[in-house]
Formats: sequence, C-alpha cells, structure tokens
Amino acid sequence: MTTVREVIQIIEDFAPPCYQESYDNSGMQIGDASCTLTGILLCIDVTEDVVMEAIMIGANLIISHHPLIFGGIKRLSGSNYIEKTIIKAIKYDISIYSCHTNIDNVSLGVSFKMGEKIGLTRMQVLRPLTSNLCKLVTFVPNSHADIVRKAIFEAGAGHIGNYDCCSYNLAGEGTFRALESANPFVGEKNILHKEPEIRMETIFPKFLENTIVSALLKVHPYEEVAYDIYPLINQQKNAGAGVIGEFEKPMETIGFLQSLKTIFGIPVIRHTEIINENILKVALCGGSGSFLLPDAKKVHADAYVTSDFKYHQFFDAERLILIADIGHYESEQFTLEIFYDLLVKNFSNFAIHFTKVKTNPINYF
Repeated sequence: MTTVREVIQIIEDFAPPCYQESYDNSGMQIGDASCTLTGILLCIDVTEDVVMEAIMIGANLIISHHPLIFGGIKRLSGSNYIEKTIIKAIKYDISIYSCHTNIDNVSLGVSFKMGEKIGLTRMQVLRPLTSNLCKLVTFVPNSHADIVRKAIFEAGAGHIGNYDCCSYNLAGEGTFRALESANPFVGEKNILHKEPEIRMETIFPKFLENTIVSALLKVHPYEEVAYDIYPLINQQKNAGAGVIGEFEKPMETIGFLQSLKTIFGIPVIRHTEIINENILKVALCGGSGSFLLPDAKKVHADAYVTSDFKYHQFFDAERLILIADIGHYESEQFTLEIFYDLLVKNFSNFAIHFTKVKTNPINYF
C-alpha cells in the first residue's frame, strides 16, 4: 500500500525543499500525505478542470510545478479560481503537491531539461547557489576511521562536483580523561588518556546535516563524539539557477530560432536584434529568467533563452547577446517529464498521467 508521502519523498530526495526561493510556496498544498495513493496526475498549473480530470481518471494526487497557493488564503468562498479549485479538491479528497523553484535550482532540473531538448552539451549551472554548504570536522580513533567515513559518505557527505567520497584526513593525538560516571571506549577512569586519532574533514549540503550527524553518532565508538560543523560561503556548483551549455558545432541563428519554435511548440518568439550569424554557447532558464541576463553575458553566451522579459529589459542585451523570450509555460512544459521519469521507476504499479487540460493562460493569434 503506497501513500502520498512516499511519492513526495521521491520528489524531495531529487529536489530538496530547502532549494526553493524565499518567496516560493512549494510543498504540500492540500490533502493528507498519509492517504493511500490511487493514481497521479502531472501538470504545470492546477485549475478546477485539472481537479475534475483527476477525479475522472481516479487519481487522488496532483503534482504541479506552479504552487496553487502562493499568498495567504483568508477565506474560501469560491470568489476566484484558486478558491474554487481548493474547494473542489477538498470535496473530492484530492491531494495537491507542488515542486517549483526547488526543481528549478537542482542539477538536472527544469533548465537542464530545456538544454537537453535543444541538444546542448557540457551543461553547467549558470548561477550556483552559495552559502548552502557546510564542513564537518570530527576526530576518530584509527581503528574506526574507515567505518565512520563510509557511514557519512553513505549519508550524503563528500560530494564535490563529479566526485564523491571526498575527505581530508590528518593523523594526530587526542587527549581526554574519563570521569567517574563515564563509560570510556578506551582509557581508564580518572586517568588522562592519549589516543592516536584521525582528524576527518568533509563537505555536505546543509539540508543533510541531521542525517549526517545521526550517521556519525551511530557508528562512532566514543561515548561523547567530538565534531564541529562550519557554514561555508563556497558556491555549490551542482545547484542553482539557469544553465549554460554548448552545441557540438555552431548553429545558424535563424535555424536556432526556428528550432526553438518547433521544440517548444510556439508560433512566435520575442527576441532582440540578430547580431551573429551563428549560435554556439547558449544560456537557459525555465520560467521568469530576466534576472540571469548579467550571468549569461558574463559567460559570453551567444544566446539566452528564457521568458517574461519586459520591454526595457531587452535593451540590456546591448548587442552582446541574443535574448529569446519563448514564453513562461512553454519554457517549463517539460518539467512534467522530470516528474514522470522520477516516479515511474519507483511506482510502476500506479497510473501516472500527464494532464490533457490546457492550462497555459496565454494564447497566440
């Protein structure tokens, strides 16, 4: 018997909630996470029609990219589409879960999926997160160093870019005196003891702190475990906003724009002046990405593909880069494929549906 909570855990293991922006409201929107799962419906936006679709196909969990509830709800009178949608979901016991900027900021998230669709290689995060890493320092007797290292690595410590099991180890000597009420692993009570130890250092994302400390305490042999945790301001290069990547060979600019129209299914692209005949290096950001234009220019991208640029912001291209605004919904539509690929591996016994409801509020004529 699978619960809604088990599904949520798979998503949050991939896109930890702590990666969402401060203004966001990702997470459980409506419902009881302990409910037994009957089916899943994937969508970008949740509307009344999407809830009705879930009811018709027998799915009691809707997973959306955009949160249904962004601001506070002071009443539920059905005065707007949000309130009507909430009322209908509650009436029919439909749970709604949203994963928004945390799946934007995670490696292999929304912008990486865009890059994959257009054929970019060597993709990296455009603006890495900062101040999201910590360093663990602990002191372990030589006999248990390998055991402790293995445990904290398995808990998620020691990842740096494309490497794992990263640590620094320095041999030294620890001193302590066990008092009368102690139960020492080595040494005798009331006698100063000197023990050969390894000073062990490793790095981890701060959201894993409780998990890693628990793993450390579980396998460390000492009754009182000495450890320090330091916050770091280092960039976390595998998490953050946007993507920068390259084509295997330059693409003619008009052909590049046409391919965007085809891949993202859009009739028109708002773009700045075409200044180069070819495009090689491309920056992307799913959703509203104008804030990353300085980053795209800094890495000398030939083009920046995103959405929601305002009129005056197009001037900021300064004939240095091609801005291609492809539309908000259009840029994020493939997020549903990320959800699907994550879930189908773990819940193959349940139907996972893509919504057939058109929720993009923007139309083209």
